[in-house]
Amino acid sequence: MNPIIVALDVDTPAKALSLADELRGAVGAVKVGSQLFTAAGPDIVRRLTERGHRVFLDLKYHDIPNTVASAATEAARLGAWMFDVHASGGHDMMKAAREAAHASAHKAGVPAPLVVAITVLTSFNQNALASIGISRPIIEQVDALSWLAQAASLDGVVASPQEVRHLRSARGDRFVLVTPGIRAAAPVEGGRPADDQARTMSATDAVAAGASFIVVGRPIIAAPDPRAAAVAMARDLGA
Repeated sequence: MNPIIVALDVDTPAKALSLADELRGAVGAVKVGSQLFTAAGPDIVRRLTERGHRVFLDLKYHDIPNTVASAATEAARLGAWMFDVHASGGHDMMKAAREAAHASAHKAGVPAPLVVAITVLTSFNQNALASIGISRPIIEQVDALSWLAQAASLDGVVASPQEVRHLRSARGDRFVLVTPGIRAAAPVEGGRPADDQARTMSATDAVAAGASFIVVGRPIIAAPDPRAAAVAMARDLGA
């Protein structure tokens, strides 16, 4: 499968559907995050899946186990191909999410979604991590949370590309590693500054390090020709 997941970070369903259709066949999946979901609601996930797009629902669930299990049930009903929770929600919360998603998918007669856990956001550097009371190195925090996710039977984690090589070795070949923080080879004209991402890497380096999927936003959607940018990136990855 093409490892590129394009982030549909746009503000209307019309823009999202148009962009997804433009990129059909050039990327492996699309991501619906907080901006688009807040603007368009769950219907955008249904409409994308009805058009045959794999949807990564990136809402980063983090609540008590029962509440997250209910959200996971709805994510599976919507037809999400993959969704995420925060690993810092703990073992019981993650386990509840996976079990609820699988039960919901089985009841609906659809494939169970992949469930992955957020470790440490790519916007964090060591100082930012310390500011919330975590003093150990980022790699140790990511490793601990990924171990917890694996113990809860999740399919994988979301981590920066800088931790991927270690995680691939520590968690094994079947563990799904989703990596945002993918930088463009050159600045993207019209895009926001890239300094909100602290731990980044190029697409080819991230995949070479062991990433299963890379989440790419601005380098594709802010390019003058998004499809050409996606095709070029996929070609570089051998996809």
